[in-house]
Amino acid sequence: MRVLCRAIFALSNRNKVLAEINKSLNRNAFIEAKHKTKNMFALKNKVQLIGNLGNAPEVRSTEAGKKLVRFSVATNEQYKNAKGERVTETQWHNLIAWGKVADVAEKFLVKGTEVAIEGKLINRNYMDKEGNKKYITEIQVTELLLLGKATSAMVA
Repeated sequence: MRVLCRAIFALSNRNKVLAEINKSLNRNAFIEAKHKTKNMFALKNKVQLIGNLGNAPEVRSTEAGKKLVRFSVATNEQYKNAKGERVTETQWHNLIAWGKVADVAEKFLVKGTEVAIEGKLINRNYMDKEGNKKYITEIQVTELLLLGKATSAMVA
């Protein structure tokens, strides 16, 4: 699997990046709609988010030497309710990254960093200490794009 990691540091490029993502989404939607009419197998497990890191990435290594990075991203949605008041809803997403994406995440991500990610949903379960079955849904990141201002870690 080809992993593409791009980093954009200048705030002035943010609008260009968002326009590219939107253009990509529209192009992908057209392609998927075209294929759906021919074949229902064109549907994919794909997630795209733009949000801010809620905490510093947690880095772990497996016994085999593979690097795993865990972090959370908050996305905000704003709307007006029936009373005309502006309401902001925040959704938190748990993310994991492996390999080269994990290296980039470990090196450049800090709490509050604005990121655009692409990945797939992963569902898993485990038994806790009391013997209860717990379910977890995470996003496995395949592409990571840094948005916003450069931090001192990015410049060094």
